Amino acid sequence: MPPLPDERPIIIKKKKVVGGDGHHGGAWKVAYADFVTAMMAFFMLMWLLNATTEQQRKGLADYFSPTIPITRISGGGDGSFGGDDVFSENSIAQNGTGASDQRPTEGRQSLGVEGSEYDDAANAEEAALEALGRALSEAGGDSLVTELVLRHVQTRLTDEGLIIEIFSLPDAPLFDSDGRTVEWLPILSSVIADLFGTVTNQVAVHGYVAAQPLVRASQDRFELSIERAASMRRLLEENGLPSQRLERLSGHGDRRPATQDPLAIRNDRIEIILLRNRV
Repeated sequence: MPPLPDERPIIIKKKKVVGGDGHHGGAWKVAYADFVTAMMAFFMLMWLLNATTEQQRKGLADYFSPTIPITRISGGGDGSFGGDDVFSENSIAQNGTGASDQRPTEGRQSLGVEGSEYDDAANAEEAALEALGRALSEAGGDSLVTELVLRHVQTRLTDEGLIIEIFSLPDAPLFDSDGRTVEWLPILSSVIADLFGTVTNQVAVHGYVAAQPLVRASQDRFELSIERAASMRRLLEENGLPSQRLERLSGHGDRRPATQDPLAIRNDRIEIILLRNRV
């Protein structure tokens, strides 16, 4: 039956719905993360090649090589960096058991590096320095050294050695206006020289002075600090300290104040350092 003149054909359109363009997906993020990781590993490799020695690079290669047996004693070599820090040639803590000064690795033992002898010497020196510090603090019972004198003295043990600091107080300076030492300073230097006679360590003397306002400054502060350090050196030598034991004499001027106020009289001081032995 032919269609009527007013009938129109029915057209069906199918529309394909897409969830989003391809660049809205997450695959590219994974690829980019892999690329950044690879670049980071590359720059890390370049840094290690530049910052390590041939021995340290060999230690790294041995540590990560699956063909080299790793034992509990060696830890894959004499330490991850051959026993060395990447920034210096100083020994660092070893990997595995037995890698310490008390129990060095077999490789370090074969080289004659025994930690016990070093530790015994270091401990003995530490005890001797502490004993000297206590002896000076307890010298107040001596008739020559009174408590009024010891209030000018502080001792402390550092990595450099035993530091004996002698400083001025507001009512009792170390030096008079003419630069001469006060009467009790030679007595104190005699006690210090006697104590230093019980050991063989080298000695250093440092001088410090307080800062002055510019309107009152009349003498170079470095020269003054050196002169005062030299005065203490002469006192120690006059009381029996051999001149060969003096390793260093220096003046620091007013550059290293002991207090927050650089003008404080407390900054006028002498430091006598009984240096640690180079064991």
